[in-house]
Amino acid sequence: MNKLQLIRHIKEKGSFLCVGLDTDISKIPKHLQSHPDAIFEFNKAIIDATKDHCVSYKINTAFYEAEGLKGWEAMEKTLHYIPSTHFKIADAKRGDIGNTSAQYAKTFFETLPFDAVTVAPYMGEDSVRPFLEYEDKFAIVLGLTSNKGANDFELKKIDEDYLYEKVLSTVASWGTPDNLMFVVGATQATELLNVRNIIPDHFLLVPGVGFQGGSLEEVSKYGMNKDCGLLVNVSRAIIYASEHENFTAEAKEIALQYQVEMREYLK
Repeated sequence: MNKLQLIRHIKEKGSFLCVGLDTDISKIPKHLQSHPDAIFEFNKAIIDATKDHCVSYKINTAFYEAEGLKGWEAMEKTLHYIPSTHFKIADAKRGDIGNTSAQYAKTFFETLPFDAVTVAPYMGEDSVRPFLEYEDKFAIVLGLTSNKGANDFELKKIDEDYLYEKVLSTVASWGTPDNLMFVVGATQATELLNVRNIIPDHFLLVPGVGFQGGSLEEVSKYGMNKDCGLLVNVSRAIIYASEHENFTAEAKEIALQYQVEMREYLK
């Protein structure tokens, strides 16, 4: 899916919601835990319940890799079940020397039909470049994250700039808004104006709304650009909205609430 298609889906649906499928088998409803294909059955139910209210799904690969081959198979089945109308993100945070990154890019863009993959930029341009060589695919580079550890490096100053500012401006020069996005945590909403000064046209993947306490209103106010330019990810607040057998009704209702609020901000 290219950028123009993503923008069209956002405008048509009145939503920039990304549902995070961070599926922990120990947290899904108990009646599903004994199912022979529990992870996929849960994900399938969540997708069916939320697909009308979101434009994207983000699969955090760690939750699937932790289950070995069975988890990887559940991830593949989940990916293929997601409708073609939805932007598919592999939250894998890859990034290594060039020939290794080339294999990671092949994994998530050829072997698996994801539209985007999250990438760590610490090793520099040659570690990111292989992800940028695919047409209509995106590298989503870590910029300013929500975790407490962001203070260890991202918010340290080098000369007059924060490290994250140097990362944004430098990485933006390696590609274009058609193949690059950036992760900016919702709990860093006060920095979004500054982020937009550096990268006005790129899409931002924004985690941290929901259980982590980020404000959708603030993210929209400070981070939205003329194309919307936001994919706000909500994981636990939607997929674990209920532990009961009717968990899909709760997930659908929460996703709908986000869509209704987002539609107002898109006007």
